[in-house]
Amino acid sequence: MRLYLLALNPTDSVTEGFLPAAGRLGLDVTLLTEPAHAARHRDLCAGAFASVEVLECDVRDFREVVGRISAHHPPAAVFTNSDHLQVQAALTAEYFGLPAKDWRAALRAKNKAQMRHRLAASGIDTVWSAELAPARRAKDLLTHTRCPYPCVVKPREGVAGEDVVLVADDAELVARCDEIQARRPGAALLIEEFLPGELYTLETLGDRHGTRVVAGFHTHVSPPPYFVELRLDLVPDPPRATTAAVLARLDALGVGFGACHTEFVVHDGRARIVEVNYRAIGDQCDLLLAELLEIPLFEYILRIHLGEDLPADLGARGDRHARVDYPCAARAGVLTAAPDRLDVAVTDPAGDVRRTYRPLRAIGERHEHHHSNRDYLGVLRTTGTDRAAVDRAAEQFLTGRHWRITP
Repeated sequence: MRLYLLALNPTDSVTEGFLPAAGRLGLDVTLLTEPAHAARHRDLCAGAFASVEVLECDVRDFREVVGRISAHHPPAAVFTNSDHLQVQAALTAEYFGLPAKDWRAALRAKNKAQMRHRLAASGIDTVWSAELAPARRAKDLLTHTRCPYPCVVKPREGVAGEDVVLVADDAELVARCDEIQARRPGAALLIEEFLPGELYTLETLGDRHGTRVVAGFHTHVSPPPYFVELRLDLVPDPPRATTAAVLARLDALGVGFGACHTEFVVHDGRARIVEVNYRAIGDQCDLLLAELLEIPLFEYILRIHLGEDLPADLGARGDRHARVDYPCAARAGVLTAAPDRLDVAVTDPAGDVRRTYRPLRAIGERHEHHHSNRDYLGVLRTTGTDRAAVDRAAEQFLTGRHWRITP
């Protein structure tokens, strides 16, 4: 059976998660990607994944994807874990009569304005929002629109927290929108009311019988006006009330099939959606879940797209704790000092802990400052059976190492 995997730039989710899982399932894999990313994918597949076929294709156009597959081997599944390619993968799979997400639901998840419209129309949640077309300026919008400050400005179809900023008044709104439009001349923006509260995630899997909760995370973000995710604490058994509220909103959006990573805030006991990412959680949190919960997470996801059902019991462990930390660059410049990769057990009076650190930026690389997840320098995964021990081990690592950015 052949799996067609649509991808843009390489990610750990694909190279460390889905490709090994496809191998364990005995699948032949054809990876379709844009020409700009093909060489990097081939380099990463060399060796352990030498059997993976990498073909070039305009994966952003589902018609080109359909044509490329039609002229190749018959597909058993069409899959992607990319935010940008969910609609294309869904339409392609539907064309070939394969199990797939509803492309309309994939569009609602990707297009944040459509998500807000759908939730408001369903009567389940209304958030004030306004769209700003690429050719339109915020000062023109303000001639007939009153914004409920504080507001959040974000690209309507953005990812990784890029260009997401809190604004306090008309002057800030105009300035921030102008700056983002200068960087993204073809992008529409969304302006929406700020939703206060603690930020959480819900990680779900769904097959034809319904949606299952895998776990969740409590997310710690940087101080305003930006929203950089700095740390995630595992919530192995999310509260039923907030979970039910989030699942009801996903149902209203038509979201459920396969993996989904939903971000929401809880304020005064009420859960409200921030955004829906119709894919598995990234930034190595998916790898953490598979390891910590001891479930074949990536195989489950691929099996769903092959038309198989999830087991009645996912078999996830619920007795372990974890946190993920992301050391971030605080300014633009060259990385001149940073820790090496690490995978070590730490002895603590309360129980053994494991720390895994992976650099995300090489010494000598220069980067601009994005105020987003693009500023990550590395990722630290700390796991164990005692929460306090996990926290101690993580803090010990973070305070005992140094990351230096030279302007």
